Amino acid sequence: MPELPEVETIRLDLDRLTKNLRITDLQLLDRRALQQTSARKFYQLKGKQIKQWDRIGKLMIVELASPQLFLLIHLKMTGQLIYRHNVDIIPGGHGLPDWHANLPNKYTIAYFSLSNGSQLFFNDMRRFAYLRVATKTELHQIKNNFGPDAISPDFSLPYWLSAVSLRKAPIKNILLNQKILAGIGNIYADEICFRARIKPTRKANKLTKQELTAIFRAIKQIMPLAIKHRGTTFSDYLDAHGQRGGFVKLLKVYGRAGKKCKRCQKGVIKKVKLGGRGTHFCPFCQI
Repeated sequence: MPELPEVETIRLDLDRLTKNLRITDLQLLDRRALQQTSARKFYQLKGKQIKQWDRIGKLMIVELASPQLFLLIHLKMTGQLIYRHNVDIIPGGHGLPDWHANLPNKYTIAYFSLSNGSQLFFNDMRRFAYLRVATKTELHQIKNNFGPDAISPDFSLPYWLSAVSLRKAPIKNILLNQKILAGIGNIYADEICFRARIKPTRKANKLTKQELTAIFRAIKQIMPLAIKHRGTTFSDYLDAHGQRGGFVKLLKVYGRAGKKCKRCQKGVIKKVKLGGRGTHFCPFCQI
């Protein structure tokens, strides 16, 4: 699943490509993808202007003008947004097989025609991704289900310490809890714990203030760095230029089970299951 850096990369690119354009037409091909939204409400987006693309955590938010509505897009595991303008076709998200063939194709959930002659296709192979149309009040309620975004100024050290210091869950589970902190997934949780030299299995309430501060600083360092490198790619993620994320070259533990630790050169990266997630760490230099 794309995490904050991947979704932020797609958001920035689509904001640049589609900002201020008007939705001249739209088609819904699979109503099951609409979350708490009727087809009638979805089609009310026709004629609306795209003011900007926003995001909280892994949820993309398209702000539409006159009247103010919001189109919410979650890519989940295999969702993809494909921008087509003339002969240029630019995918963002999961690298679906034959993603460019005969658009709209069998993976297409919905698509939008824009006022500059371009089109935006929302595709998903597994059909877990979703769309939702929300009012300003509804969006506010949705945002209340999230903690502060991991790259937001609202994510401060005092907030972090107060939110996690008494929790008995493993620190990695805390990092994955979107109600505490929005946007971090499995890859970056492992990398953050490694950067902080903290074993991801340790209980949050057993960590010292200094250790929790190290986790906070690691979040503040790794997330912007991952965005700078346009996210992480293994075999299936593409950004909104159709490019693979470069942060994979900087990974220290994730996907490196059985390999020598790049930092200490003594430990061998170990992989365990934690909360159903594969979890990577160096048993030598993470305590």
